[in-house]
Amino acid sequence: MLSYNKLAMMALATFVALQAPVYAEDKPDAVVAKVGDLEIHQSELDLAVANLDPQLAQLPDDQKKVAALSAAIDVKLLAGDAAAEKLDQTSEFKKRMQYLSDRELHNAYFKKHVVDTVTDDEVKARYDKEVAALPKQEEVHARHILVKTEEEAKDVIKQLDGGKDFAELAKEKSTDPNKADGGDLGYFTKGRMVKEFEDAAFSLEKGTYSKTPVKTDFGFHVIKVEDKRDAPPPPLDQVKDQVRQLVMRDKYLALLAKAKETSKVDIMDETLRKGYDDANKQQAPAPQPQQ
Repeated sequence: MLSYNKLAMMALATFVALQAPVYAEDKPDAVVAKVGDLEIHQSELDLAVANLDPQLAQLPDDQKKVAALSAAIDVKLLAGDAAAEKLDQTSEFKKRMQYLSDRELHNAYFKKHVVDTVTDDEVKARYDKEVAALPKQEEVHARHILVKTEEEAKDVIKQLDGGKDFAELAKEKSTDPNKADGGDLGYFTKGRMVKEFEDAAFSLEKGTYSKTPVKTDFGFHVIKVEDKRDAPPPPLDQVKDQVRQLVMRDKYLALLAKAKETSKVDIMDETLRKGYDDANKQQAPAPQPQQ
């Protein structure tokens, strides 16, 4: 069963997919081609570019414009013939045009009251809220020395016990490609390494190394933990677009909640009504005004 939040995100994604260039009222809308007495304006070409088939959308810009212009010309050619046959006067056509008109009005309202209202401060505040809600996740900074046999691993441990530097010994003995870095694996959280290696690494204290060889499918490891810490959250710049989507979703849900206060929704089909009601019951509370 789809939740209301998922439905809202799908609607939001649909809106984004339907976006097309918008011309300012005072910007000239040049004629780029004529089909008989019909003109194709730059705005129409931009719309055609924005609505190209995904495969054609991968073309270089100049080829993409040619493909879009070709499509726009085809549309004009047959649209003129369709109008001559009064296909635009049929009930089916009018119903479709009404739906398309409603959808575009929805999108325009969404853009005005959601997309264009999102501020950087709102995105930062939502980021901080999401970060605060994240569960703490430990990560370790480890090095390792990988050898083929248990005897070699025991010899490495004996040399470490004798005071040998771990990084230097890794450069000398390890068969892992990172041996040049002293066996440095950087920071990692649970789930990133094979279980045997992970269990051993997370059981060690900071600054200590494994006193017995750790066997995995890769060979035998000697592991040293350089540091332990709580994993830092991803930086805002890295997740800004995703966080902005969350802010937009909340604004969208708030708009819908307000609209439903004044307009009753009545669904005649019992199955559809139940599905719609179930989805709406899972709707997240609308965000409260900031103090």
